[in-house]
Amino acid sequence: MPARTPEGQTYMRALASQLPRHLRDGFAAARELDRPIPRSARNVYLAGMGGSAIAADLVRSLTDPELEIGFAVGRGPTLPRTVDKECVTLLASYSGRTWETLSAYDEAGRRSSPRIVLSSGGELAQRAERDGVPHLLLPPGLPPRAAVGFVLGGLLGLLDPFFRESNEDRLARSADRLEVLQASYASGQGQPAKLARLVGARTPQIYADVSLAALARRWKTQIEENAKRLAHFDQFPELFHNAIVGWDALPVADARRWAVVVLEWPGQSKSIAPGLGYFENLLKRRRVRVARLGFDADDPLEALITGISFGDHFSLSLAEAAGVDPYPIHAITRLKRAVGNT
Repeated sequence: MPARTPEGQTYMRALASQLPRHLRDGFAAARELDRPIPRSARNVYLAGMGGSAIAADLVRSLTDPELEIGFAVGRGPTLPRTVDKECVTLLASYSGRTWETLSAYDEAGRRSSPRIVLSSGGELAQRAERDGVPHLLLPPGLPPRAAVGFVLGGLLGLLDPFFRESNEDRLARSADRLEVLQASYASGQGQPAKLARLVGARTPQIYADVSLAALARRWKTQIEENAKRLAHFDQFPELFHNAIVGWDALPVADARRWAVVVLEWPGQSKSIAPGLGYFENLLKRRRVRVARLGFDADDPLEALITGISFGDHFSLSLAEAAGVDPYPIHAITRLKRAVGNT
């Protein structure tokens, strides 16, 4: 009998399909912020965890090659020594209760670093109001992982003045194209569902060129939270210098445990093509199931947000096939209760 679709599946599918609107709304809200990032800023640092941090990693895929200012992302309560009064610190926590981000907020204040908060409320919003810190308000009531569109759009809005041209039309165009794909992506006959059937019960390894490495990480975390199963990610060409050794030593009898999904787009480095071809043949000789998934986009922003949407629906298809409710994350809740974090 087919697995029953949990109510959480319907809810998470609906949220995944709203990604185009979330991106637009986040961007617009950031552009309307009274006190944005000062135009004189040369360095920006974002402190966040989970979905807030991954949104910043995705933005870095654009800022690293396109902007002259530095944009760094940190996960944890401590800040690097480079965060000072000359560096703008962004504190991103969807719930506003993430203890690591709250600690980073206080430390940035002690260092006189200009701060901007991104949250839906909570203690972080209260501290920002108390201290007169600009606050980009995110819509409340969502699972944090489903707020990635608001945070990503918001970060693009905050950083928009530092691009040569505004991202407004660029984002709108990419979001419009993505909107057309949502019905297909959510369908049981769509490409995400077909990929889920190909992967089956195998542990997925998500690989990508450095330009899509953050996207591969997003896929990993979505599989873990939505499908409640382990996944891994890595990037080319780095894995040619280490992971390939493990794959080369893999016994054929163990191949059924693994599936490799390679994320690609036309703008990735052409220099990895020979190594990627060799690597694919190695995996096939070991009888590892391999899928190469290309996103047909000229703009890296379009490739990223299309990839986010595909990956979200893919992870939900994995959950649906296993009869798993993608909504709850009881393990994280139990951890927070055990260690005293709300």
